[in-house]
Amino acid sequence: MKEKSTMSQKMGTTFLSFLCIFWVMPVFVVLWNSFKNKNSINLMPFELPNAETFVGAENYLAAIDKYGLLQSVGWTVFITVGSVAAILLFCSMCGWFITRVKTWWTKLIYVLCLFSMVVPFQMVMYTLSLVANMLHLTNPWGIIIVYLGFGAGLAIFMFTGFVRSIPIEIEEAAMIDGCTPLQTFFKIVVPIMKPTYISVGILQTMWIWNDFLLPYLVLDLNKYKTISIVIQYMKGSYGSVDMGAIMAALILALIPVVIFYLSCQKYIIKGVAAGAVKG
Repeated sequence: MKEKSTMSQKMGTTFLSFLCIFWVMPVFVVLWNSFKNKNSINLMPFELPNAETFVGAENYLAAIDKYGLLQSVGWTVFITVGSVAAILLFCSMCGWFITRVKTWWTKLIYVLCLFSMVVPFQMVMYTLSLVANMLHLTNPWGIIIVYLGFGAGLAIFMFTGFVRSIPIEIEEAAMIDGCTPLQTFFKIVVPIMKPTYISVGILQTMWIWNDFLLPYLVLDLNKYKTISIVIQYMKGSYGSVDMGAIMAALILALIPVVIFYLSCQKYIIKGVAAGAVKG
């Protein structure tokens, strides 16, 4: 029985290893193509760079100088950091409030947040673009409000699930010691919710950093472009595509979010599992 269990574990490990290679392989294909010239990318995309096809950092310099990638990185970082910070702050407070204050309208807010998770974006994108124009949200500061609205559903769902697992006696003891509701939240509840904060932050960061459609619909593209929009603009007229610059831009866009994910990924399962507990 033990030998069968060991054999099944080895087979499972082998299968998952091949599956991992299968999923990671496209990233390496993009990586080595970012160091090749345009013709070799089109004709030999799966071959490693050699003396004839290797162009060094030429594609990276083209992406930065010719297409203004660094400026788009700055706007993307600003939008991502601002949106994630707003989602974490306001959604955690909302989740704590609707969990502790049990009235019909807090239940309604919770149901509406859950409903927002199942509404397809295509149903609201036309109305969204009109409202964003009317309210002058077509800038990096305004789009943070839009992301807060779209990210609230999942975030509030996870925060409320975690708050239900926190014994209310801890908060009552803080109140007896003289803490106000805000002091109780920031000094008692927030440190306990750290796993969920990290989990929600990772999920929202990966979504906002890689998002294309929402910035494309909302932002004034004459002034502000995110990384995904700049990559799309690298495709010229008459079907001409600067594949080398695109590959380099994809790698530069991928590096920050991969580093962020790898440094925090151990908290994802912990945070999701904690958010699923209901007291």
